[in-house]
Amino acid sequence: MNMGGTLAPTAAPGGIAGTGIEAASFVQVQAHRHHSHKAAPDLGYKKAKEGSSAVITMIDILIADVSKDSTELETEEKNAQNDYESFMGEAKKKRSLDAKAITDKEGAMAETEAEVEKNKLDLKDKKTETMETDKFIMGLHKECDFLLKFYDTRKQARVDESESLDKAKAVLSGADYSFLQMDSVSRSVHLRGRQ
Repeated sequence: MNMGGTLAPTAAPGGIAGTGIEAASFVQVQAHRHHSHKAAPDLGYKKAKEGSSAVITMIDILIADVSKDSTELETEEKNAQNDYESFMGEAKKKRSLDAKAITDKEGAMAETEAEVEKNKLDLKDKKTETMETDKFIMGLHKECDFLLKFYDTRKQARVDESESLDKAKAVLSGADYSFLQMDSVSRSVHLRGRQ
């Protein structure tokens, strides 16, 4: 080409690149097709059929495994759901019992607090009553102490008063006490001159 010449014509590419399959003409393919129908069965086809059945068997095994796993998972899920429902039912009962217990305890606490308040008021009233009783007892005690302290003096005063009333009564009746003399030691009345 560099010297003014022309290139030789090149053949059109044929076959599939990199596979080793060469280009075949239509006639050859057609002849091959006719020949394959008349000839004995192809062993390659039989091997391919056996290979495909092995693949199908593997797929069937995989389907069975997946089905088995799916069944197990469904069973586990049902059991878990039943456990969950049972747990939630028990939890609901427990919450109900706890709420009732809290309500009962709050009611008992309110009653106890009311009773404590009542007892406080009663205690205050009792303290007041006790103080008044103590004051009354102290007054009685003072009065008793006074009576005991001056008992002899008051007794003598009553005796003296009784004697003076008797004398006054006798004077009013006409008696004469000029002859009477009082003994200072025995406090008895004697006529004068009489021993």
